[in-house]
Amino acid sequence: MCHVVNKIFFFLVIIGVPLSVAGSLLHWSQTLMFIVYCLTIISLAAFMGRATESLAVISGPRIGGLLNATFGNAVELIISIFALREGLIEIVLASLTGSVLGNLLLVAGLSFFVGGLKFKRQKFNVYDARHNSGLLMFGVIVAFVIPEVFSMGMSDAEAISLSTGISIILIILYLAALFFKLVTHRGVYQHVSDQEGGDHAHEEPEWSRKKAMLVLALSTAAVAYVSESLVHTFETVGETFGWSELFIGVIIVAIVGNAAEHASAIIMAYKNKMDVAVEIAVGSTLQVAMFVAPLLVLISLFFPVQMPLVFTLPELVTMVTAVLLTIVISNDGETNWFEGATLLAAYLIMGIGFYLL
Repeated sequence: MCHVVNKIFFFLVIIGVPLSVAGSLLHWSQTLMFIVYCLTIISLAAFMGRATESLAVISGPRIGGLLNATFGNAVELIISIFALREGLIEIVLASLTGSVLGNLLLVAGLSFFVGGLKFKRQKFNVYDARHNSGLLMFGVIVAFVIPEVFSMGMSDAEAISLSTGISIILIILYLAALFFKLVTHRGVYQHVSDQEGGDHAHEEPEWSRKKAMLVLALSTAAVAYVSESLVHTFETVGETFGWSELFIGVIIVAIVGNAAEHASAIIMAYKNKMDVAVEIAVGSTLQVAMFVAPLLVLISLFFPVQMPLVFTLPELVTMVTAVLLTIVISNDGETNWFEGATLLAAYLIMGIGFYLL
């Protein structure tokens, strides 16, 4: 099954990349090119996912989860930078919202559901789950709600200053969190799979370290090129399908931008490697909230239109709800298919809401 899917993605990359170049140079229909760009980015993301999975086998579950999250988010970061340059602030904020919802509800939900269909109970590191819960509360609830509340009585310039200050604090704390997990407290809270002599130690990586890094570099470069073209199609596609900028950002850009980690997390859960699956889903959310979002705020300072870290009320409420639901479900360190179905149901409810807004 996996072999067939890999062949399909390879075929899509071979066709999609030249078509993307030709379509943007020859000005083909923007609606058609939107579909081509999305499929090309998703298939390139699949290659990035396979490369990071090989690196994960070589470097262990924590570094592996971090790599998956980082390169999964690299796609969205690239799309967002081009959207910022075009002044599409609403789409960028919406895509950040979509990433948080997508990772916590869709990716974690599908991982728990698919893994739960194969195994009755799946366990993951309860210490990591509790550590991540605190960071989720801070990264999403504290850091996103505070600017919303305080900016109500502020001018635009003051809101940008507030957002810049909060962004710098978020990035520093995120780097401190990585230092805590990977350096000062590495191995202090041992993984379940490590304690049980997990089979990931005996698994062979699909590609060597050099090949995996080369594939990553080439895929990222190709994604950067296609993403720039994709951003130019948003306005036409929105008018054609009757989609709002909010819906395009929250659902479409978020799913396309995070395709790599979506696939990786589900595959890991199916293989009963829940530590890596949870690290991808939750770790990616933390990276979006505490690193990608603040970095985009700082990058926007160099563009004509600056982006404050101020979300709309529906965006804020859905993110806070997703965080609280994920914490309640994951804090016991084990999961099953029904908990996955619960997260997916929450995602569908929010998706319907954003579509109708």
